[in-house]
Amino acid sequence: MNQPRRVLLLYTGGTIGSVRSSVSGGLEPIDFAEIHRHVPELHQPERVIEALSFDPPMDSSNVGPAHWLRIAQLICDAYDRFDGFVVLHGTDTLAYTSSALGFMLEGLAKPIILTGSQLPIGLPRTDGRENLLAAVEMATAVDGSGKPRVGEVAVYFGSSLFRGNRVHKHSAESLQAMVSPNCPPLAEVGVEIAYAPLPRFTGDAPALRLHAGLESHVAWVPFFPGISLSYLEQVLAWPALRGLVFSTFGSGNAPDLPGLSPLLQRAHARGVVSVHVSQCGHGSVHPDRYATAHLLRDAGVVPGADMTPEAALTKLMHLLGTLDSPEAVRAQLTQNLRGELTARLH
Repeated sequence: MNQPRRVLLLYTGGTIGSVRSSVSGGLEPIDFAEIHRHVPELHQPERVIEALSFDPPMDSSNVGPAHWLRIAQLICDAYDRFDGFVVLHGTDTLAYTSSALGFMLEGLAKPIILTGSQLPIGLPRTDGRENLLAAVEMATAVDGSGKPRVGEVAVYFGSSLFRGNRVHKHSAESLQAMVSPNCPPLAEVGVEIAYAPLPRFTGDAPALRLHAGLESHVAWVPFFPGISLSYLEQVLAWPALRGLVFSTFGSGNAPDLPGLSPLLQRAHARGVVSVHVSQCGHGSVHPDRYATAHLLRDAGVVPGADMTPEAALTKLMHLLGTLDSPEAVRAQLTQNLRGELTARLH
């Protein structure tokens, strides 16, 4: 008889772990030690679930690098005792956390599946129950040889399993809140779960390795019509600035502001690493397609291919916290480390 598959369920906070208070009528977090009472379908003979909860639970608007490190460390500490991991997280910043964990945890061979919900799990009509049950099922799924079906950081939401560094929250209302604009799902859930034959991206480490360094002295600047050079000068004047993500128009275009090119060149010379991605929900930057993209290329701004802004930002934080030189960071930004980019840059 096969041994039950063991899953660590980690609740960080968010709507999914809430119930309506009988006293105040407001939402309050459930006791995850009693998760089976709220979702009795979790109890199955082929798996054992152990639950941990942040105390207090975090609204995802407050989640940042310190919490990413806490989640990653908890998983590393428990890695040998569990077959899979499910992280329950608020949806607002879920894409940042899933992207960051993918870069921080190299050499994964087990599933880490993040999920959340738009409606509390304690309501009669909720997407939380389905998202939780499906995430746990995929965290325990194995193929015919007994290997995990999923061996990377992924996000399950609204019947689709996505690569963790490819997701973006695109709706505050829809139960299909998370999308993966430039990468197909790892799995689609219907009557059966259909897993896609996509390559795994775990990195080169032969065993699980935690990269704890995260550089928080970074900025994110979207270009917009009418943007002033003085605004960009103020951002780049931050003495501690080490990295910058630009959200550019279309396939990587920037306004031809007088003085912008030398401003970016000076930042490059002092070691600031800049990368640009498209503002569009789908597609890639192409640094050689239009003259308005040449300005960035010639000033040393790295093209970020088809990465989401969330992936570009967390990848930049990871590389700046891990590597010694700006040149090494720029070189790695264009490399496909965990499946975060696929588009060719020409």
